[in-house]
Amino acid sequence: MAPFPLAPSANPRGAGLDLLLDVLRCPLCARRLRRQGAALRCGQGHSFDIARDGHVSLLAGSSPISGDSAEMVGARRRFLESGRYGPIRDAVSAMAWEPAQRSGRRPGEPDAAPTVVDAGCGTGYYLAGVLAAPASPDAHPARGLGLDASARALRAAGRAGPRIAAVACDLFAPRLPVATGVADVVLNVFAPHNPAEFRRLLRPAGRLVVARPTDRHLAELRARVPGMVGVDADKEHRLRAALAPFFEVGEAMTRLVEQRVPVSPAEAVDLVGMTPSARHLGRESLAPELLPDSVTVSVLVTAFRPLS
Repeated sequence: MAPFPLAPSANPRGAGLDLLLDVLRCPLCARRLRRQGAALRCGQGHSFDIARDGHVSLLAGSSPISGDSAEMVGARRRFLESGRYGPIRDAVSAMAWEPAQRSGRRPGEPDAAPTVVDAGCGTGYYLAGVLAAPASPDAHPARGLGLDASARALRAAGRAGPRIAAVACDLFAPRLPVATGVADVVLNVFAPHNPAEFRRLLRPAGRLVVARPTDRHLAELRARVPGMVGVDADKEHRLRAALAPFFEVGEAMTRLVEQRVPVSPAEAVDLVGMTPSARHLGRESLAPELLPDSVTVSVLVTAFRPLS
């Protein structure tokens, strides 16, 4: 598949937020938010400014949350636009909508646009891909809510599509600023997990789609770049144990996306630069002569259904 560019949207400031206002909640009092000019406000008077790029911060605490740096976001955006991770995006989209599912609404409840919540959306690459793949030929166009701690990443996510709202929040918070039972799909791609909240956000017939690396992912880079963070051998067990109280772990559908892909020196540098390893690796570790000309992409993508 061709690369999926994150093209700038022609929509006015924060237009995507208007499509998702019904699912957003105040992080301080959990009341519904309404738009007033360039801000979102709740009935208690709590106010949250909409940034010029269109994203809004719903961080409840006074201390800023550490997110990806501008350099990490730039590296991720460049690499994803190369199309090398296109097969991962395709697998995430397929697991989100296949087999096509309805959203568990009560009889008589109006049919509406499916809602996708991407917890740890980054630049919006995977969320935009899921929204571009309709649930079924007769389905309403889906809308997407991207949640992330990095304002820099959310600037890109808000421009990834006209039906995307970008919101800054703490993914580890005991309660995310989203209403209960509103999501048809929750995405969690290379991002922190909050199982209890993921379950709360989902409709009864919704699904959680989790993508995470295997121990073979980028093995060539880890072998050549000293200090690059590896994959914990116990990661899969811990993930399933954490999800088990809230999701049907044993019946989950899993796909393995694995292939060897060529990378240029610049792409190899961006691959390292878009990972947590970039926070402690020096540029001397990324000399072109040390980098491989191809890497193994190895990722598990699983769709979990919520327990009733």
